[in-house]
Amino acid sequence: MNHYFKKIRVISPEQKLDKVVNLWVKDGVIKHCNEKDAEIDTNTTVIPSEKLVAAPGFFDMHVHLREPGQEDKEDIQSGCEAAANGGFTGLCCMPNTEPAIDHPTVVEFIKQKAKDNIVDVSISAGITVKREGKYLSPMLELNDYGVSFFTDDGNAVQNSNIMKRAFEYAGSKDLLLAQHCEDLLLTEGFSMNEGMISTKLGLKGYPSVAEEIILYRDITLAEYCGNRRYHAQHISTAGAVNIIRKAKEQGIRVTCEVAPHHFSLSDTLIESYDTNFKMNPPLRTEKDIEALMEGLSDGTIDCIATDHAPHTLYEKEVEFEKAPNGIIGLETALAVSMTYLVHTGVITINQLIEKLSVNPRKILNLPEIIIKEGEKTNLTIFAPNEDWIIDSDLFKSKSRNTPYNGMKLKGKPKFVINNNQIYNSNL
Repeated sequence: MNHYFKKIRVISPEQKLDKVVNLWVKDGVIKHCNEKDAEIDTNTTVIPSEKLVAAPGFFDMHVHLREPGQEDKEDIQSGCEAAANGGFTGLCCMPNTEPAIDHPTVVEFIKQKAKDNIVDVSISAGITVKREGKYLSPMLELNDYGVSFFTDDGNAVQNSNIMKRAFEYAGSKDLLLAQHCEDLLLTEGFSMNEGMISTKLGLKGYPSVAEEIILYRDITLAEYCGNRRYHAQHISTAGAVNIIRKAKEQGIRVTCEVAPHHFSLSDTLIESYDTNFKMNPPLRTEKDIEALMEGLSDGTIDCIATDHAPHTLYEKEVEFEKAPNGIIGLETALAVSMTYLVHTGVITINQLIEKLSVNPRKILNLPEIIIKEGEKTNLTIFAPNEDWIIDSDLFKSKSRNTPYNGMKLKGKPKFVINNNQIYNSNL
């Protein structure tokens, strides 16, 4: 897998590196990274790369791989292929499997299934047993087995006392707790964002305060329990951005992520009744989108994560109210982010790389990726200015529940290199 990327732009924000070089990857190691030409061997493929960017491999910290238990939607192999196809060299899988990830045996199962893949798989586990919000999971033991962080993702911990105990328990090893912020009493039976559109369509709404109430509670508890580490998953409202901004200003150890669909799509699209626009949190208003973009620009929002949520065709092809929430995102995230954030001037390409690569790894205490001669290669290579039309038939995911099919976007993944393997995107 020896490749010579001629005149490629290399961007590594942590290294303050942004220059055009000739990059030679040989046997999984960076052999040459210099403006000068290298004397390459005959076993090396030369790739003209004037229009390409190489960055530390992208990492998605919010992915539903569905295995074990829901392999008809996705499995570890297909999810990793989708990640590589979309430009990711690492991901963290969520615990809402069947059985849930709340025991070392499930963790070990996933680790074995993901072994030797080009995509590194980190694992999150439930804060509570079976993600039911009643009893704390054995977090310390699970951490010993390599669990990155803890969340009942999809089932927000409703009981404040349970959440307080979780922060206290996690504090002994400074573990990271994360939350899908949703007050379930306010959202029961929802189909979309609560507002003018939901009223017009006669659909049950999810009020923005349902997200903000749990977020504010958790941040308050995290501070009360000794300023514990806390991560807010897929925030979607202007109020959530403001809460996190103020918490950071006060020195509270909070981080957060946003999904590409929440800064690129609004609740007006629900008027089509296309179930590929149904998700949790739901699509919000243009005002919320503006606030998310401001949060991305000023650093309030730390990273971009897809919340890749595969569902079968038969599940989604039902009445809007009955359809499950969620869309796939691994193979569209880069293009959506480039199109709506970088090419519109909201953030720079360097900032995007921070949010797709650097910051997720920092939050999860994963090793920093260094791009220099002698280092192992972990790279995402993409064409930032290439226009293309999304064709879900080319996806490697088992599922096709995307709202972006047929959409023209700008910015396309090309290669990922990791673990002495290379993947050529076929999108």
